[in-house]
Amino acid sequence: MADLSVVVDGLRLPNPFVIGSGPPGTNANVICKAFDEGWGAVIAKTISLDASKVINVAPRYARMRVGPKTDQTIVGWQNIELISDRPFDTWIEEFKQVKQKYPDRVLIASIMEEYKKDAWVEIVERCQDAGVDAFELNFSCPHGLPERKMGAAMGQDPEILREVCGWVNTVSKIPVWAKMTPNITHIEEPARAALGSAGGGCEGIAAINTILCVMGVDLKTLRPEPTVEGYTTPGGYSCKAVRPIALRMVMECARMMKQEFPGRSVSGIGGVETGEDAAQFILLGASTVQVCTGVMIHGYAMCKTLCDGLSAFMDSKGFKSIEEFRGHSLQYFTTHADLVQRQAAAKAAERNAAKGMVTKDAAWSGDKFVEQSSKLVSND
Repeated sequence: MADLSVVVDGLRLPNPFVIGSGPPGTNANVICKAFDEGWGAVIAKTISLDASKVINVAPRYARMRVGPKTDQTIVGWQNIELISDRPFDTWIEEFKQVKQKYPDRVLIASIMEEYKKDAWVEIVERCQDAGVDAFELNFSCPHGLPERKMGAAMGQDPEILREVCGWVNTVSKIPVWAKMTPNITHIEEPARAALGSAGGGCEGIAAINTILCVMGVDLKTLRPEPTVEGYTTPGGYSCKAVRPIALRMVMECARMMKQEFPGRSVSGIGGVETGEDAAQFILLGASTVQVCTGVMIHGYAMCKTLCDGLSAFMDSKGFKSIEEFRGHSLQYFTTHADLVQRQAAAKAAERNAAKGMVTKDAAWSGDKFVEQSSKLVSND
């Protein structure tokens, strides 16, 4: 039977499935529920030192469905939700409570601050004193608080990201992951900045956060969704529809890291709802797989389904551990020019085989030597 346990940056998880930062990790109560259901780790909803400016609206979600009206499937999910609106001191106490109740489980603090060194240093020191096991730096929220240069506004600038990661790693005694925004041309650039020894120094990255979107317009009211008092703002797109984009970006980061930062970790995020979905992220280099929107649709108990699905895949291929196949599929990515050359070579080999031409020395036959020689003579 497959062993789903993983060790990532010194953190030991019973399985690679992690609650992604968001509503499923919004307080101690739901975090404990996640651990009770068997999740490998939980990343709490993003916090900052001053939650007084965080005011969420309702409604704040919009969904895209496909299929007949009687049996529709949710494929896309938009949110305009901000980071946690709960006081920082409350979070510190709840971190302590969770770690006291689950000392052997992995609790990760997602943190976000303005472009101020003192603020980042303070939030890191106080959270790690509360007992959290690692940090995820939110450089990727695509909406809300851009006027404070937080989230994606910071993550889209590799130089600022490098500097902030440096501040964090100077004081952090535990692993640090930088969460990447997909709302950028080349995701490898901020990933490289976060990991580089000349400033960043993070142990890993998480990719991807939500994609900035407009879900749609209600053709009855002519108002874009989700509508709040008749108005809206672009939000973050998630759910299974984003998975192909997330897989591509995880692949790009993992391939770069394999060459430049061997040993660093990737936490894959984006539309995971089954064990088979997770297997694809792991095949492209992810050590852990985060789920957020999936939990909002299917509930915390989906962890068992995820584990069963991943275990079944591994058993079907004879893999005993996650490490046996992590990154296996990266070797099959190449350039378009190389694809053209490979196809031409394959077609030439097929033509030669059809004509009975010998292409390998081992194929020569003593009984057919003269015939084989004749077939190799040019017709020119």
